[in-house]
Amino acid sequence: MNIFKKQIPLEEGDFYTTKEGYRCFTEQYHLKRGYCCQSGCRHCPYGFDKKKDTTT
Repeated sequence: MNIFKKQIPLEEGDFYTTKEGYRCFTEQYHLKRGYCCQSGCRHCPYGFDKKKDTTT
């Protein structure tokens, strides 16, 4: 069972690599994806607050 709603091909500007070597998705990617995953993403354009577990 695929838990992801859709596969989105990555383009330039969708992510950057942190100094620790992780892929960090940008606001551009989150908007293309079209929904909030409620994981507390660094660049979440949907206003999710992981500490309060709410979307503003």
